[in-house]
Amino acid sequence: MISKLHSCLFVLLGTCALAVSSAAAAADDPLLRFVESRRAIDRSVALEIWNWAEVGYQEEQTSARLQKELRDAGFSIRAGVADMPTAFVAEYGSGKPVIAILAEMDALPGVSQAAVPERSPLRGRISGHACGHHLFGTGSTSAGIAVKNWLLANKRPGTIRVYGTPAEEGGAGKAYMVRAGLFDDVDIALHWHAGDRNVVTNEPSLANKSAKFRFTGVAAHAAGAPDRGRSALDGVEAMNYMANMMREHMPDDARLHYIITRGGDAPNVVPEFAEVYYYVRHRNPMVMAELFDRLVRISEAAAMGTGTSVKHEVIHGAYSLLPNDSLAALVDEKLRKVGGVQWDASEQAFAAKISTTFAKADLGPGSERDVQPIGSRMSFGSTDVGDVSWTVPTIGFRTATWVPGTPGHSWQAVAAGGMSIGLKGMENASKVLALTAVDLLSRPELISAARAEFERRRGPDYRYASAVGDRAPPLDYRR
Repeated sequence: MISKLHSCLFVLLGTCALAVSSAAAAADDPLLRFVESRRAIDRSVALEIWNWAEVGYQEEQTSARLQKELRDAGFSIRAGVADMPTAFVAEYGSGKPVIAILAEMDALPGVSQAAVPERSPLRGRISGHACGHHLFGTGSTSAGIAVKNWLLANKRPGTIRVYGTPAEEGGAGKAYMVRAGLFDDVDIALHWHAGDRNVVTNEPSLANKSAKFRFTGVAAHAAGAPDRGRSALDGVEAMNYMANMMREHMPDDARLHYIITRGGDAPNVVPEFAEVYYYVRHRNPMVMAELFDRLVRISEAAAMGTGTSVKHEVIHGAYSLLPNDSLAALVDEKLRKVGGVQWDASEQAFAAKISTTFAKADLGPGSERDVQPIGSRMSFGSTDVGDVSWTVPTIGFRTATWVPGTPGHSWQAVAAGGMSIGLKGMENASKVLALTAVDLLSRPELISAARAEFERRRGPDYRYASAVGDRAPPLDYRR
């Protein structure tokens, strides 16, 4: 009993110390006080976007809402950039250095959920912010406004930009922005993400390319005249069989996934059209491209063998993340200054209940108050931030906007992101972004060090070639 009492007291005192430390940091720093002064506005904006839950390239209300906040704060706005109606670049200031803050905004289909700790899809809604981009976009926007306020108050040179980047979830919006040259004059790019922990993410990710393979056959009565038909679905299934055989002969760290999006309309009709949607991933963009080319040849062989024809449309392509140790150390310093997230009794009760709905992970309740060591292990996810990171020195981090252990792309992530747990983590992210950007604007040696490491990692012969090729943005890929 005594040891338990001591343990509880230790946790309580530690929590109080962290809270006092974070509060003291905010009290001493006008930048952090400014972010806190926006709390009600930012929470309102984030919850509006959570409710809209607009999927990739359809973020009309979301984009307009973020642009309004930035325009009202004095930013100039370039909307509809890179041939994407919901993409924008908001800018304040002049001259060098140019610091970019990325702001994602799209939701995911199939994960509708109320802000409650049990499974409860919202009637009439099929999408949800299961990756927390409503927090991402709003938090980044708030940070940009805080930095603008600092530039104005201190009469400092330099430019802050907020990039409204649509369709990160499989649409590769940033790849089209990079291809359009929108990052060519940027010195440093900053980003963050919703997550189940507070950590600087300096690990490489997987390069990724996706395509829809569309087979065309000949329709016929499946019983009365099967010999006169050629099944497009047979083409899809033959392709999938051969692709699964290819798995044995891919690098261990490669990934291959697919879904059949169209398989015919009636069993007694030989399908005239069928479609399968593939993702190919690998850490090395060149290896990823080679695997994709093999997949294309498999589709052609499947069509030949089934008497059908096939065409494919590249939907998106993204580079792997390029780490930057010097920027990681800087952001880690700011994240530790801000500290972790403090939950009240109702939030702790929410966390305890929702924790019973998923398997235990490496971090448990209470870790939201801590900052983890800089992440450097391999990530098997993919993001179009990768293209930015090969174009300009880039760094990102996560804050605890979800209950520890929550998997991304889950209804549990939607639930926490729609209530105060997610909103508190978002505010911490805004503070970290603002502190980092101001340091970069004030200390040119930080940018020089990051640039030197960036050039070394890319290598002297590097030339960017977008994985999406010359195709236009797939504005209808979620329709």
